[in-house]
Amino acid sequence: MKSNFIRCGVIGWCWEVLYTGLHSLSRPDFDHKLMGRTSLFMFPIYGSAALLKPVAGLLRRKPFWIRGSVYTCLIYGAEYASGSFLRKHQVCPWDYSHARHNYQGLIRLDYAPGWFLLGLLYERVLLPHGRKQNLP
Repeated sequence: MKSNFIRCGVIGWCWEVLYTGLHSLSRPDFDHKLMGRTSLFMFPIYGSAALLKPVAGLLRRKPFWIRGSVYTCLIYGAEYASGSFLRKHQVCPWDYSHARHNYQGLIRLDYAPGWFLLGLLYERVLLPHGRKQNLP
């Protein structure tokens, strides 16, 4: 579990840095440096994706679009819960209130494709032999 937590944390951090760096291409104040950003608070949040392993095991025989949709919903739930907790303590590193498709400034519905793909990536890490692995 510990190694999965670390792997998921590192993957999530890298995902966020890549995404925020590439996202700068679409902003009006385009920064040619493609700087990516994250927060130290994000490591345990992304690391908690290790808890998806039992869900991934249950979904292993389902089509990818069902698996990815379930992971997306679970990631949104974790993002909302962790964001609410961090905001309560005035340390939430994100605020999506400016975005068109946000909910309470804590989640963005337009991020669904990214969460879908990240969920499937986590599945590959958590079930290294793919969907056919037998879980205890």
